[in-house]
Amino acid sequence: MGAHKDSFGTLDFLRNLPLFRELDPCEIEAIGAATDEQRVAAGTVLFCRDDPCDGFYVIVVGRVKLALLAPAGAEKVVEILGPGQSFGEAVMFLGKPHTLYAEALADSLLLLIHKSAILEAIERNPELARRMLDEMSQRLYLLVADIEAYTLKSATERVTGYLLASLPDGAVPGRPADVLLAASKSVLASRLNITREHFSRILHELAQAGLIRVSGRNIRILDPAGLRDRKT
Repeated sequence: MGAHKDSFGTLDFLRNLPLFRELDPCEIEAIGAATDEQRVAAGTVLFCRDDPCDGFYVIVVGRVKLALLAPAGAEKVVEILGPGQSFGEAVMFLGKPHTLYAEALADSLLLLIHKSAILEAIERNPELARRMLDEMSQRLYLLVADIEAYTLKSATERVTGYLLASLPDGAVPGRPADVLLAASKSVLASRLNITREHFSRILHELAQAGLIRVSGRNIRILDPAGLRDRKT
């Protein structure tokens, strides 16, 4: 795992993040000086449960999963994150070890922003604390929505909800559109709290019903309205 400074334009990337967009150039430079660039291969473990946390990560390119790992090796995927997203902030502020483990799902470029620089920036600019609190609150809101889905929605509803939420921003409402699965079926199944076999079976049933067409990780949503109404 390589770590080095600003070989791709770290400062430009940081100043364009919504989190840092309002900071002064000198504040961006201070954060950039405390930021490590990490280029990692798919399958690289970034941290494990109980590892110390001295900063948070931002994904520039690639994809990362956050998961709980049982002693026997089974895992529960909590989040799948992509470019522009960050992780590790809450644990960093708590000053506690990591509670999850993080693994790159693809070759990735990451920025590790060290805690000391963030705390100093917050002292100079309290608005940064509010923006970080907004982001962490949004993550908590989505976590509660996940718990609701696991307990109150059928497996089919969880799969259809994931597919509809994955529609590209430019998709025309009600029209067919393509979705590229963010990870392997086994990882997504764990994310949706079902087995890989059950996930594949639901995709097959949706295809048989004429709602989607499956080609590897490419899903063509043929009938968005019908998919939204599908319960079982």
